[in-house]
Amino acid sequence: MTQANGRFRLPGSAPAWTLAAPGAALLVLLLFGLHGSGAPADTGLRLLVLFPVVLAAVHHAEVIALRVGEPFGTLVLALSVTVIEGSLLVTLILANPAATTTLVRDTVYAAVMIILAGVVGLCITFGAARHYVQSFGLYGVSAACATLATLAVLVLVLPNFTTSTGGPTFSDAQTIMIGAAALILYALFVFILTIRHRDYFLPATEAEAHADFAVSNAQAGLAFALLFASLVLVVLVAESLSTPLTRLIVELGAPASALGVVIASIVLLPESLAAVRAARANRLQTSLNLALGSALATIGLTVPLVLFLSVALGWNLVLGLAPKDVTLLILILLVASMSLGTGRTTVLQGAVHLVIFAVFLFTAFLP
Repeated sequence: MTQANGRFRLPGSAPAWTLAAPGAALLVLLLFGLHGSGAPADTGLRLLVLFPVVLAAVHHAEVIALRVGEPFGTLVLALSVTVIEGSLLVTLILANPAATTTLVRDTVYAAVMIILAGVVGLCITFGAARHYVQSFGLYGVSAACATLATLAVLVLVLPNFTTSTGGPTFSDAQTIMIGAAALILYALFVFILTIRHRDYFLPATEAEAHADFAVSNAQAGLAFALLFASLVLVVLVAESLSTPLTRLIVELGAPASALGVVIASIVLLPESLAAVRAARANRLQTSLNLALGSALATIGLTVPLVLFLSVALGWNLVLGLAPKDVTLLILILLVASMSLGTGRTTVLQGAVHLVIFAVFLFTAFLP
């Protein structure tokens, strides 16, 4: 994708590198197996092919977004990544239920912190550094933040205070209730996003709203197929890296919960890069739609899926966060509600988010 005269222009076909990157990742998986050996050379090779596939996914998602328009385009990437993320978590839990009781909690918490503190912080900072002050639709962002705050507290904080079970867990009845509540709230958010109040999530500036994007049906169809293939390969490579990365985390003396940070970081890479690129192109509304939409999809779709399966299969899931993590979660929810509560952003707001993100990363590996 190139930019000319302030408008994006797409090539007649997918760039060669967006086809070569998934092909290279598939070749590595076929030659060296779906499960990593743990050898430094094998791990390094898998990491080497992972990031070009992520960039390819971002490119294809942008092509689709330009074809279907906002806010449907951002929803495509959020839903695609979330479906794959849910599949990855279920696969890892099925492989070893006893050793993964906190994996869902750690991954969902990390995803919320990475998006609200890291991705939103980068979007605001890079956008403001280049364009000084950026605007976005306040009503849509406020609705997304309110929904996200509710779901995050219900799923990650409330289990610490329920008394039906002897720990930071839910009983089966509570699990079903919270899963259903999360699913209903996310369904209502999608209804508001795409039908009832779609205008709340449309670009706030005239230049962004009336940009001329020319994408054919053939281009969009090819991009959708390549996006799905790229996301599947991202998750397969990430899964093959889980064992060597877990071993590395243990050797470094970091807590086991750091694995959730690694998984969430890899899975959210396509959305994160797409959001930052949109902010730099002065499309902050699209950027926030991507960031907040991906956080909501993670907690509104992945969590109900795993919660319902935990009841059906008898998994013991620990959901309640430790006091340190509760403090950071409440802090970022409070800061996000204020920094995104005016409809305009500056570099200072982005810096505040990034400071919280830095503290989160530091304490995740050195609690």
